[in-house]
Amino acid sequence: MQLQWDELQQFLSSEKIEAFRDDFLEMHPYDQAMFFIEQPESIRLQIYNFLSPEETADIMENIEMEDIEAYFTEMDPRYAAMVFAEMSTDDAVDILNEMEKDKVVSFLTIMDEEASDEIKELLHYEEKTAGSIMTTEFVAIYQTQTVKETMQLLKKEAPEAETIYYLYVLDEDKHLVGVLSLRDLIIANDDVLIEEIMSEKIVSVSVAEDQEDIAQMMRDYDFLALPVVDFQHHLLGIITVDDILDVMDEEASDDYSKLAGVSDVDRTNDSALISAKKRLPWLIILLFLGMLTASLIGRFEETLNKVAVLAIFIPLIAGMAGNTGTQALAVAVRGLATGEYGKQGKWKLIMREGLTGLITGTVCGIVITGVIYLWKGEIFLGILVGLSIMATLIVATLAGSLVPLVMDKFHIDPAVASGPFITTINDIISILIYFGMATAFMSFLI
Repeated sequence: MQLQWDELQQFLSSEKIEAFRDDFLEMHPYDQAMFFIEQPESIRLQIYNFLSPEETADIMENIEMEDIEAYFTEMDPRYAAMVFAEMSTDDAVDILNEMEKDKVVSFLTIMDEEASDEIKELLHYEEKTAGSIMTTEFVAIYQTQTVKETMQLLKKEAPEAETIYYLYVLDEDKHLVGVLSLRDLIIANDDVLIEEIMSEKIVSVSVAEDQEDIAQMMRDYDFLALPVVDFQHHLLGIITVDDILDVMDEEASDDYSKLAGVSDVDRTNDSALISAKKRLPWLIILLFLGMLTASLIGRFEETLNKVAVLAIFIPLIAGMAGNTGTQALAVAVRGLATGEYGKQGKWKLIMREGLTGLITGTVCGIVITGVIYLWKGEIFLGILVGLSIMATLIVATLAGSLVPLVMDKFHIDPAVASGPFITTINDIISILIYFGMATAFMSFLI
């Protein structure tokens, strides 16, 4: 690969247009994109001159969304508008949604009317809904057509369609009434009507459906594409599996960022100031929660003065609470994100996590009791720490599973119950349990 890249760079430096085009266009679009993004701006500008807007569109469709705006900004505006027009409509809309409004208006004004109208139609839909990720480049047929007529239409429209594996069947009022696979079309006789061979078992989604729910539906049904309809069941567009893969990646990144306690995953090209702005809100909240933990320890100052050795085990108990809470949180958030839990499944999760906390707490409590007795020779101190860890692990495990379930009940993203948040809450709980027990059983420790 590196040898091929070196050769392409030589063709560019010596301005051998035909040689560059021959080698470059033989590469897979993904490999073209990887070569393209590694080049400095001066070379990229040269590449634009060597490629048509359609060829550049193939490259742009294989570049990560967060990097792509800069490339369109450096292009000649007329050339950029033509690239947008050549891209899949849904991909073009995704990029334009990330741009400032004046740039979007400028590109749409320059663009040819047909492409501009298609893009404008999709730009109006709310972000992260079916309408925002669907494409209007599909093949629709009528139920009264014959197989022969449909094959002729398919040959005409296939080059512009996102996918041809499914054909969507409409009635005379343009309602979606059936779906036909390419396989069934090919094996049917020429004079057969479409309504005789189409499937009337249609799985479709509303234009306002959430993209995460659509991803789950496509995973469950193993579809390559899903039709999108309005409230009157008119066909508006389709969502293809490649768009859903992007959605799944986006949703996973979003959930990961929330679990990490940041508003959005840091990008590698973000400045230190931007990264700090993303992380500070959660850190400030956690700072005040940490102050609450410190104030709780201060309230048990008298207990610490009487039995100073108790301070040794504060990090141990708080750390164990944070660890088990985060484990339970990860299980709960994952189950909610993948739709594994129905109403009964959530109760089953709570019961299972409670029992898990009891088992792990009991085992860890017994182990630490023995270790402290052998280390310090204090059986009552060992029992105190052991009981504290047992109680803490039960409560922390339940908290880790209950908090996201409660948030989901109130339609709050459960991933917001982030690891740092649960850890800090469990720190507070563990301190209360530990020092509460120590105060109650003080007479056995002195």
